[in-house]
Amino acid sequence: MKRVLLIILLHLSLFFIIFAYQAQAEEEWIIDRFKDLSFARVSGEVIHGDSLNFFISTEDNCAIVHNNFTFYTYEKPGDIKQLEDKNIPIKLNGEDLTAKVISVSPFLMGHRVAFSLGKFPIKEYIYFLNEFYNEFQKFEIEIVDGINFKVNKYFDITVNNWKLDKLVPSIIKANKICKNIKNLES
Repeated sequence: MKRVLLIILLHLSLFFIIFAYQAQAEEEWIIDRFKDLSFARVSGEVIHGDSLNFFISTEDNCAIVHNNFTFYTYEKPGDIKQLEDKNIPIKLNGEDLTAKVISVSPFLMGHRVAFSLGKFPIKEYIYFLNEFYNEFQKFEIEIVDGINFKVNKYFDITVNNWKLDKLVPSIIKANKICKNIKNLES
């Protein structure tokens, strides 16, 4: 009896250690370069494989940031590719917006759909986004129904959120990488 109780206690202890570690998981940013651009990327909290991306290109003199995000979906409707180049309704922290689908590609057992939020002057946008995040303490995107668009036909999970506590230092670092690429090209 004592042995069974000890085994149960050890399993519970292990469970709580793992749970506490997961609860304290830190946002992880990937900051790197690809050809003539640099990027900063953070993974989603609902679906870790979904990413929020900030691309900075030497073509834009490292002064513009392209903001996009991805959603993975297990749904496989035959017409999912027709979403490309369409503006899809979303809610960003509850505010109604649209995001343009820039690509749909097979991934694992479903599809990865990439959306663009647009391109913006880097300093102003990152300052705005940082203030926006600090006010709401979240950055949550939900794909929603719209005119001639039923979200559940294309997406099994329709919401994700990202931690942006390290947004500013991550973008500063990505911007420096972009400027170094530009200097190397000169």
